[in-house]
Amino acid sequence: MMRWFDRFAWAARNMKWTLTLCACCLLAIGLAFVYGASFVSEETQVRPFFQKQIVWAVIGLLIYITAAAFDYRTLCRLSWAFYLFALALLVIVLAMGVERYGARRWLAVGGFSIQPSEFAKPALVLALAAMLNRAGEDLGAAGVLCRVLGVAVLPMLLILKEPDLGTVMIFVPIVAAMLFAAGAPRRTLLSLTAIGLIAASVVLAIVIVPEKAGMSEDDQARILKLAGMSPYQKKRIMTFLDPGRDPLGAGWNKLQSEIAVGSGGIFGKGFMKGDQNTLGFLPRSVAPTDFIFSVIAEETGFAGSAAVLMLFAVLLMSGLNVAASAADKQGRLLCTGVAAMIFGHVFINIAMTIGLAPITGLPLPLVSYGGSSVLSTMAGLGMIQSVYLRSRRR
Repeated sequence: MMRWFDRFAWAARNMKWTLTLCACCLLAIGLAFVYGASFVSEETQVRPFFQKQIVWAVIGLLIYITAAAFDYRTLCRLSWAFYLFALALLVIVLAMGVERYGARRWLAVGGFSIQPSEFAKPALVLALAAMLNRAGEDLGAAGVLCRVLGVAVLPMLLILKEPDLGTVMIFVPIVAAMLFAAGAPRRTLLSLTAIGLIAASVVLAIVIVPEKAGMSEDDQARILKLAGMSPYQKKRIMTFLDPGRDPLGAGWNKLQSEIAVGSGGIFGKGFMKGDQNTLGFLPRSVAPTDFIFSVIAEETGFAGSAAVLMLFAVLLMSGLNVAASAADKQGRLLCTGVAAMIFGHVFINIAMTIGLAPITGLPLPLVSYGGSSVLSTMAGLGMIQSVYLRSRRR
């Protein structure tokens, strides 16, 4: 028992405090605005969203310290156990998960819901760090690359089945960044980029061409099903391409989010004084989750939004700094994968709220309401701390 206490105390004394402070500031901002975004009346000030988010934040901090205290090389040796466990959860959620808004993405555990796809991301980072560390100079070989892509594609296919296209999109920068950090040949990276662009073009063609060709709705639905997409996802993409297509339906959240962001001005309207938020134009179901940045932008303006972005920038730079000074290749890969995971979430979420990307339902890390997102992000940051601590001790 004393040995474990000493390990945690050592980790707490020697950790990279820039990373810790940025994470804690983002958690605190998230708690404040989740409270404001879920506020209804004076009689019911403390909402379940806020109460649960406090619990998730505390558990997340404990996971962060625990992951930092563990040697990341031990975690990488156990990577396949984590990976298989994540795959098992993805299979279970498809079989007996909770269905909401036409998607089966959640498992009910007590009074909480967990989203297994969130845990699949750090599990994939660990698995790829272990695999690419062993691949060595053979990374350009077709066989090695196929194994790497196979490990990534398997959870992606299960998540697409839910369906959850937004989460699948995060796997792409993770794999690309880790292959780059591992020293993959340029031709390999260019080939993968070309494949990604072709896949994106095929998705757009599947969404747009059948409708433009005058096919019946049944035929369009059949094509979407064969492609692993839902009519709801098609509607989101079409609304992004044509915002005025359904302004009172599928386009409502997007338009209200843009109004919220644009109306914040330089310094915002004040905490819990944003019209789009308090008057419910930005729906209560999404304001604390996917559109929390819209609430922040309206109530704190450009200054507050820039401060949040600066915290994320410092957080990511700290992670990449640890990657650059890591004692071994495995540590570098681990930090790069986690940084890519967080960057993907931040980029897509904010692009979504300001109308530069389709609505995908991705949370803003550490800020949006959602326990699974908080836990997976804090676990990833804890692994970066573990790399930092071992590199510094060495």
